[in-house]
Amino acid sequence: MPRPASDVQAFEAHASDADLDDLRARLAAARLPEAETVHGAAPGPGRWAQGVPLADLVDVVDHWRTGYDWRSFEALLNRIGQFRTVIDGLGIHFLHRRSARADATPLLMTHGWPDSIARFADLVDELADPDDADAPAFHVVVPSLPGFGYSDRPAATGWGTEKIAAAWVELMDRLGYGTFLAHGGDWGGNITTVLGGRFPAHVLGIHSTFAAAPPGLTTDGLTAVERRWAEEARGFWRRHGAYAKQMATRPQTVGYALVDSPVGLLAWLLDKFAEWSDTEDSPFETISKDRVLDNVTLYWLTRTGASASRIYYESHDSLDPELRVDVPSALTMYPADSEKTPRPWAQERYRQIVRWSTPARGGHFPSLEVPGYFVEDLREGLAAVLAARG
Repeated sequence: MPRPASDVQAFEAHASDADLDDLRARLAAARLPEAETVHGAAPGPGRWAQGVPLADLVDVVDHWRTGYDWRSFEALLNRIGQFRTVIDGLGIHFLHRRSARADATPLLMTHGWPDSIARFADLVDELADPDDADAPAFHVVVPSLPGFGYSDRPAATGWGTEKIAAAWVELMDRLGYGTFLAHGGDWGGNITTVLGGRFPAHVLGIHSTFAAAPPGLTTDGLTAVERRWAEEARGFWRRHGAYAKQMATRPQTVGYALVDSPVGLLAWLLDKFAEWSDTEDSPFETISKDRVLDNVTLYWLTRTGASASRIYYESHDSLDPELRVDVPSALTMYPADSEKTPRPWAQERYRQIVRWSTPARGGHFPSLEVPGYFVEDLREGLAAVLAARG
């Protein structure tokens, strides 16, 4: 395997004690509103009808201030292996774990919003060096999107999904990976789609939990389940899309609160972990409180609440309607995800679907909600992709 280019530099995360003390002080001094007026509702989605319930937020804030240990997550990232490189004038941070297996295939994994590299951090070792010798192994690369985490915050416009995808190809080339597999969800799924469509000479195939159909397709010929998916997606954007419109039109305005107030940041992100998870009431039914706080604390310490929001400004509704993906594609539609695309619609963009999966459980964050299933589905999907390549 070729060695990384010399302009790839090792990186180690280490928050200062002063920053962690400041976070705890801000949490202790937080001013909170009164309880939501649906606070008497029974456990379930209705209890979250006005956003994060006060009692839940108070509980998480208390744990964040008195029980949560950032150093544990920091050590995990450092143990995996962190690096930075400059592409098109912007510093890009990424996790990189080379497999010990000679038959390993390079795999690029891209996160989205409101998450981060925390989406995949627990799974890197398992994907790189599986206990089962018959399981496929991967050289795993997990970049932080521009404006997220330890990547630089862009100082000018232009860092949309098309430019990010091109930067990822350059990143993989610098690591010695001229061809590679790609996976993503949320914005990572959008970027993975662009990778497969724009760079077929480099991308062996893709696995995604996001399938963007071309616009203007009708429901004619869809099954009852597929029609329900289409209606749910329309309802999602009609009734629950205000967060995206805010960040797509006024990311700077909401950004002041996200960078200045840890409680504001927590509420803004936690609301989506709750709404998009496959749970009855709380996201903590499937995702650990500490892993959510790892994600939120990463945003806080790197001051990226505003810059991460700008991916919506740069790329909301920007996927080229004519883009087609001809490389082998494995697509998984988790039942509680915010958007699920009917297969006939997906096939209009992804021309070689080699595996289509509809699990019984899981939502928008499957690597955190159902990690065991997610890893198995990812392996099987990528195996199908590689088999299709011969």
